[in-house]
Amino acid sequence: MLLGYCSRIAVNGAVRPMTQGDRQQILAAVERLSAEAYRTLGQAYRPLGTASLTDVPGVRINAAGHVADIAEQSDVLESDLIWVGMVGIIDPPRTEVRDSVAEAHRAGIRTVMITGDHPLTAARIASDLGIIDATGAADLGSTVLTGTQLDELPDEAAFDNATRNISVYARVAPEHKLKIVESLQRQGNIVAMTGDGVNDAPAVKTADIGVAMGITGTEVTKQSAKMILADDNFSTIVEAVREGRGIFDNIRKFLRYLLSSNVGEVFTVFGGVMLAGFLGITQPGSQGVTVPLLATQLLWINLLTDAAPALAMGVDPSTDDVMARKPRKLTDRVIDGQMWGDIIFIGIIMAAVTLIGMDMHLAGGLFTDRSVDAVGHDAQMTEARTMGFTILVFAQMLNALCSRSHDQSVFVGLFANKWLWGAIALSALLQVVVIYVPFLNTAFGTMPLSAGAWAECLGLAMVVLVASELRKCVLRAMRE
Repeated sequence: MLLGYCSRIAVNGAVRPMTQGDRQQILAAVERLSAEAYRTLGQAYRPLGTASLTDVPGVRINAAGHVADIAEQSDVLESDLIWVGMVGIIDPPRTEVRDSVAEAHRAGIRTVMITGDHPLTAARIASDLGIIDATGAADLGSTVLTGTQLDELPDEAAFDNATRNISVYARVAPEHKLKIVESLQRQGNIVAMTGDGVNDAPAVKTADIGVAMGITGTEVTKQSAKMILADDNFSTIVEAVREGRGIFDNIRKFLRYLLSSNVGEVFTVFGGVMLAGFLGITQPGSQGVTVPLLATQLLWINLLTDAAPALAMGVDPSTDDVMARKPRKLTDRVIDGQMWGDIIFIGIIMAAVTLIGMDMHLAGGLFTDRSVDAVGHDAQMTEARTMGFTILVFAQMLNALCSRSHDQSVFVGLFANKWLWGAIALSALLQVVVIYVPFLNTAFGTMPLSAGAWAECLGLAMVVLVASELRKCVLRAMRE
């Protein structure tokens, strides 16, 4: 643009008229520098001495012989300039950005570059960053669109088709950024837009996730954004995606664990009541319903032994490469059909082993038929409830390990979460306390267990782990 205002050129200290050959050489130099990722800045001047302006129509000279109101006469004065030369300015991308762009692409995130630079400069930088390949950088027509070309598109359909295929935009105006964001949103994309200047604010505000620069960003842009980068580094956005996916995974682990454990408790109580006659869960002389577990025991499980592992799930490290996944769809649910399958399957297994453990210590049971010995039915029922109570607690501890993944083996990264193991140890200790401390026996309806009974509890609880591993093996085989 500046070259168009120049009619003369300074060469070796002398000023002469600019020829067409001079213009072609200058433009060729612009193309060469732009292809090397340089931003070019032209330099020109015009003497404001009275003698040099006497033949310029419209220039007002004041009484002192100087040009009057220079700013107001810019349209007249900014002509017949003398071209001095140009400089190439380069702002090399940070070395880590290319790796971050590649990581974003691997995660299914498309990176789009919008700049006011020359198309060749934009293409070269985009190629260096991996946004487009080197072949694409050489073919500007198919990989880079300018603001002028965007204005020439006839309708929204043509605009959407362009933004669907083009990832680099050069020589754009602020309104083009907004149009590009709106076009990508019309196609069902979740759009994150970065910006630092006042002109970026409309596009940043319209985007689903507006990202402002914390160091160089203006206050207007920061107020329009939903997220502010404290270090102005694109790599931080990619790390935020990784962290966000990990947090979402942990929310799902938390829900899978708590819901499957609660479903196990519900099935235990429901099955124990419905099958009480087969399992021997009865109270002599009582016409009412005898529940397999007491309310205090269920509260102990929910409030104490379940709570610590559930909290530890919130800091569980990823069990797989979260950046190798494609983005979730807008229609995807947090608790989907697969998770409901996990929840119900584990819940049924937990209820089954709990009721089997109780049945093995009751008279008139389905699997064993112990007689009521000298201690009486009440003591036998207390022992059976203590067995079921303990089996359910330890089954849920093993379920905490199983809930870390839908289909990955529990032994992958088994000891990665020290907090989870600490929570399991705490829950186990609390369960031992409630079984062997006398006043807690009275409060929770428990009694001390023998070594053989402990072996039964742990053996039946392990069934949950084995069943979960077998199901995951089947799921992995079906996926492959």
